[in-house]
Amino acid sequence: MTHRAYDTIIIGAGLAGLSAAQDLHARNIDFLLLEATDRVGGRVKTDHVEGFLLDHGFQILLKGYPEAQKLLDYSALDLQPFFNGSLVWMGDSLQKIADPWRHPVEGLQSIYNKVGSLKDKLKVAELRETLLHKSLSDIMASPESTTQDYLVHFGFSSQMIESFFRPFFAGIFLEPELVSSSRFFQFIFRMFSVDSVALPAKGMGSIPQQLADQLPPDRLRLNAPVVSVDTTGTPYKTVVLEGGETLQARTLLIATDGYQAAQLLPQLEKPAFNPVYCLYFAAKQAPVTEPILTLNGSGKGVVNNLCVPNRIAPSYAPAGQDLISVTVLGHQDNPDALFQRVQAELAGWFGETVAEWRPLKQYFIPRALPRIAVPEVSLQPQANQISPGVYTCGDYLATPSLNGAMESGLRAAKAIQNELTDLKTAL
Repeated sequence: MTHRAYDTIIIGAGLAGLSAAQDLHARNIDFLLLEATDRVGGRVKTDHVEGFLLDHGFQILLKGYPEAQKLLDYSALDLQPFFNGSLVWMGDSLQKIADPWRHPVEGLQSIYNKVGSLKDKLKVAELRETLLHKSLSDIMASPESTTQDYLVHFGFSSQMIESFFRPFFAGIFLEPELVSSSRFFQFIFRMFSVDSVALPAKGMGSIPQQLADQLPPDRLRLNAPVVSVDTTGTPYKTVVLEGGETLQARTLLIATDGYQAAQLLPQLEKPAFNPVYCLYFAAKQAPVTEPILTLNGSGKGVVNNLCVPNRIAPSYAPAGQDLISVTVLGHQDNPDALFQRVQAELAGWFGETVAEWRPLKQYFIPRALPRIAVPEVSLQPQANQISPGVYTCGDYLATPSLNGAMESGLRAAKAIQNELTDLKTAL
């Protein structure tokens, strides 16, 4: 069955595809957005389990993201802020680091703790000042190295890197070696400096849902997996859905992740990804009651970070219970035993009450984040056009982040509009 032709068909309703759809809708371009699954969001999802909100992996919204500020209604998301700082497990105690610009008293108190020296704390202030005076375009044009090398060359001690920067940014990059691009590090550090970090009251999945709710209902189709595309047709490209249904459009936008894009367009190279495990526990009383991220700064064990999401946004857990989120990086040899291993490890942090935590759900996300390991990969936003009428978008073409997905989607939408304008002018 063949339907009428559209100006644009977008394949994939993650943040990149939704952002492109929003922009095309605002420009009155006739589009259809196809999503293979039963909900929008791609990797940004929230499950409802026994009254708990479980995001697919530990995810946060950096309110300073410029594209998020353009596209999202922060007030409607009811964003709940984190404490600007971290608790760091040093192997024998938890040490608190506080942002002195937002929490001056606690920032002053943390100057002489075990996490880095006084010189390191002054270096953090210098780094913050340096990056706040750089534009985002300056950051993307700056000399590139691994994050590890960047931190060493900036003058941070090995103790500060190992106890704070490594666990903190490993949780963002999803790789502990800190081989990710220094440009990405600078971008993220700048975002942390310009505004706060938050969780939406209804879970991270409410972010893509907000974008989807602003689209005309007949322009979004769920449960519509694409099995093949024909990009050679003139003037129309062809999309074939599972079951044989055929759709046509003047332009195609592949808004899936890079792996799926390469399955539809074999000429593309499949990017590498960093995997992650996220484990959720229910507890009667969490050991951390502040709205703060807890890092493993000891350099030992499998736990990278721990968070109690309902202490940030109370709606993440039913009354009288706490939700504990634990992040474990990389591939694990025995994932079936990961709950037990994590509980045994955290008992060393918090004591025997950890044994009372009830495992809720374990997520393994093999393609959690595009890998930008320097020097194999250079972080430089890439062009979207593959051939006339065929475009791609996604965070693997920008910064591997919510902002990067949105930015890439908006950039693709603008390019599509320009091509459609040229086509109509030629007619």
